[in-house]
Amino acid sequence: MTAKAYDSIKPIIWQNDTLQLLDQRLLPVEHIYLTLNDVNEVAHAITDMVVRGAPAIGITAAYGIVIAARKRFLENPDNWRQAIEEDLQMLARSRPTAVNLFWAIDLMREVIKGLAVADPVATLLAIAKQIHEDDIAANVTMGKLGAQLIEEKCAVLTHCNAGALATGGYGTALGVIRSAFKLDKISHVYADETRPWLQGARLTAWEMVQDNIPVSLLVEGAAAHMIKTSQASDKPIRWVIVGSDRIASNGDVANKIGTYALAVLARHHGIKFMVAAPTTTIDMNITCGGDIPIEERSSDEVLNFSSMQVAATGAQARNPAFDVTPAELVDAIVTEKGVVLKPDLDKIKALMSHVARARSL
Repeated sequence: MTAKAYDSIKPIIWQNDTLQLLDQRLLPVEHIYLTLNDVNEVAHAITDMVVRGAPAIGITAAYGIVIAARKRFLENPDNWRQAIEEDLQMLARSRPTAVNLFWAIDLMREVIKGLAVADPVATLLAIAKQIHEDDIAANVTMGKLGAQLIEEKCAVLTHCNAGALATGGYGTALGVIRSAFKLDKISHVYADETRPWLQGARLTAWEMVQDNIPVSLLVEGAAAHMIKTSQASDKPIRWVIVGSDRIASNGDVANKIGTYALAVLARHHGIKFMVAAPTTTIDMNITCGGDIPIEERSSDEVLNFSSMQVAATGAQARNPAFDVTPAELVDAIVTEKGVVLKPDLDKIKALMSHVARARSL
């Protein structure tokens, strides 16, 4: 298997001057693409979870800015730069935790400031496509680097969906799993359901099935039992492998709610905890995980399942979408620019200094 084997899973497509998003709310039952021609539609698609996963959100926002620029330039060629700022701010409000969103917006904003050409669309589209292509290439590199850390054939556990559907393609955590499976280092994948949106059940399990990688679905409450009892089986869980929506400068990791609990479980049972994420997910402006904004979504997502009420009338609910795993519980952060073992501030700084130097060349 190679990265090309996963080209069939395409969450984001630019075709015929429109953005097409695979509606992940409908998977795995329906495989439907939404065609978007307006930046407001793009922002709503991000907020409403049509597209999700930090890298995929950033890519989608970049294409959304292309759509916005086309409209603003046609409406007012002399003032489009000022007018588009409203669109950039709207996109920035669509999801508060995923730092790739802000990275992509800031990059496109800087390009807009420096544009000297009359029509901005072609230049901005080229940048958006490059962001998309670079993400896939980064994921393939991360997959190879992460797979090298797995020393013996084993089972792994993953949470939420950090696969092709959460990125431009191939995936971060699932990219590692795909690469390791190709090398015969992974015997089985255990995927948490990931309530309340069930990304593990609907998306991760679906991706694994598409690629003929053995997968078993777990409710989150079963993870501790499976980790413990698997150690005496022929499929011991040796790694927890997850993605991330934002990594603080000290190595604290924000990811889908429930990740922190898995890190605690992994440490207690002596198994390894790996985070796979591109360097664009690392936010050097954030000192620690406590400074990362945690999105709290509607309580209706917890109190109801689809359109059916599942909780007692009058009950309240909390619905934080993410939690923060302290750096001391992370064994490895795998990026496209290298692996950071036992992450801390100095190691993250060293990695990002290397990235900054490479970008300046």
